[in-house]
Amino acid sequence: MANFKELLVWQKSIDFVTEIYKITDAFPKEETFGLKSQIRRASVSIPSNIAEGNSRRSKPDYIQFLKISRGSCAELETQLIISRNLHFLNETNYLELNQDIIEISKMLNGLINSLK
Repeated sequence: MANFKELLVWQKSIDFVTEIYKITDAFPKEETFGLKSQIRRASVSIPSNIAEGNSRRSKPDYIQFLKISRGSCAELETQLIISRNLHFLNETNYLELNQDIIEISKMLNGLINSLK
């Protein structure tokens, strides 16, 4: 198994987290411990679980952690929709972030399938 830092899905998810932090910085102050925090935690969970699963060096464990990352993607998709509906995200930012999270999810599916 490749080192997690060499994985394109890990690199893309790290870039995604960085973008999430920049964009959610503009969320309303009252969302600091609400949706803003939830979105940030879910986004950080994606590369973190890829890294942790990879470091386990057990294929079943690795697959399980990749599935957890994929679950975080679904959670994040939901939170982005809510943020758009509440006008915390403009349509352009929503579409870009949503496209990125869909791409990361597909990459995770591909990695999971290749490990099975």
